[in-house]
Amino acid sequence: QVQLEESGGGLVQAGGSLRLSCAASGSIANIDFMAWYRQSPGKQREMVASITIGDRINYSDSVKGRFTISRDGAKSTLFLQMNSLKLEDTGVYYCYSSVPRWGYWGQGTQVTVSS
Repeated sequence: QVQLEESGGGLVQAGGSLRLSCAASGSIANIDFMAWYRQSPGKQREMVASITIGDRINYSDSVKGRFTISRDGAKSTLFLQMNSLKLEDTGVYYCYSSVPRWGYWGQGTQVTVSS
């Protein structure tokens, strides 16, 4: 099993920055994929950024150029650097990781962008 714990959320003004962290523990050696998802009010959960074991990175169009996903080499911590934040970036951000045949979610961290 893998346990995930997010941190770094909070209240920020539009145009500001936040850095989210996701601490992974447990069977992290088997992780082959990690991602950040976001659930905004009234919307479905969506993936905003992902990184594979081979460091292939993808971003949703809505955050491309503003957000940067990274992780440490040991796969124990996943980061999301969020710059130029917009009101529509408000939501609960979830860390996700997968091992062969299973996926794990963190509890989420709230990000609120104010005008």
